[in-house]
Amino acid sequence: MSLPSTARTTPNASEPAWLTRARTGDREAFAFLYREYHGLVFGYLLARTRDRHLAEDLTQEVFARALRNISGFAWRGTDPAAWLTTIARNIHLDELGRSRHRRETLVADFGDPRQPGPGTESLVLRDLDAVDARETVHRALSTLGPSQRACVELRFIGGLSIEQTAHTMGRTVGAVKALTHRAMCRLRWAAGAVPA
Repeated sequence: MSLPSTARTTPNASEPAWLTRARTGDREAFAFLYREYHGLVFGYLLARTRDRHLAEDLTQEVFARALRNISGFAWRGTDPAAWLTTIARNIHLDELGRSRHRRETLVADFGDPRQPGPGTESLVLRDLDAVDARETVHRALSTLGPSQRACVELRFIGGLSIEQTAHTMGRTVGAVKALTHRAMCRLRWAAGAVPA
């Protein structure tokens, strides 16, 4: 079977044949989906977890879930990247919920006792600052509407260009630029960087 060289679609286009075949159980067509979108999903999860091994595991879970649910995928004329990113986001949130129950305390590596280095207190304060920053970002993202959040996640967490984000969301480049601008203004406000 020969599949097209690219999986990208145009808004309002008919469902690509490879996607139709994947939805009916064609393993080779699903493998094409995997090859096309693995990098995007992995990058999205790596940006959120900052852990290569965990991102690899979660990426595999995304595609396992996608395989189980591909027959229920509803074609709406847009790139399947949004569907896969939604699955990735949900799996990541599930992982965050599980990790809250198995908190680990990380201990800094012991350095050479003859060499002066940062004290334990400064290391702990640095780690607390990182946690505070992460929580601030998550709180700020939760203030965005679904379209703005999806746009920010695709652009800055998923690493897509404006054009790729527009294509994935089924919007124009201008609409994505406007969404990004409004989302960034709202994020700055939510993070307390600008007065209300």
